[in-house]
Amino acid sequence: MSCWDVLGIEPTGDTARIREAYEQQLKFASPEEVARLEQAYREATGQSAPAATPARAGTETPAGSDGAELDAREAQVAREVVIQIRALLNDDVRSQDVAIWRAILCEPPADKPALRRAIAARLEGLVRPMAENGALPPPVAGFLGDWFEWYGLRESAQAHDRAYPDAEPAGDLSHEPEAPPQMVNFWPAVIGWIVGLAILASIFGGMSGH
Repeated sequence: MSCWDVLGIEPTGDTARIREAYEQQLKFASPEEVARLEQAYREATGQSAPAATPARAGTETPAGSDGAELDAREAQVAREVVIQIRALLNDDVRSQDVAIWRAILCEPPADKPALRRAIAARLEGLVRPMAENGALPPPVAGFLGDWFEWYGLRESAQAHDRAYPDAEPAGDLSHEPEAPPQMVNFWPAVIGWIVGLAILASIFGGMSGH
């Protein structure tokens, strides 16, 4: 695997772009992956690895249910789920569909409690504010509140449901669009009216001839 594969970008001489890719990958890297990222950065730039950025401070490998760190496989699963969610948020249509969120987050082994907490810790700063400010529809916010035990989101979604009991769930694209109104064809009536006038004219014309 080349340094560019590790960094997830095409070969480039743009040092700023390389550092950006390095820092982005570092946010979700397990301890085993950090050394590989640093080596990739050195190869790509010909420099020593940059000092850790402040963003790294809150992104250490999350703890499991027993307080121990996730193993390498679990950390990789958590990282892949976070990447999928970030991609989902870039799709304005699919991100409104709660079924897609369920499909990503409930897929084993991501549904294990330890992994669920790890994923929640990584997504909370990004996803929770979006759900709270209405960027995500109530069905999605309610699901996230239940799944990650973000109680504020759960209560907000329940309050919305009480306020708008008949509202159609956002993201439901299954209904058929209403058919446009049909235009009324007036030509038969117009033709009949013209024929009637012609008949009347011929009758009155015949009468006046006598």
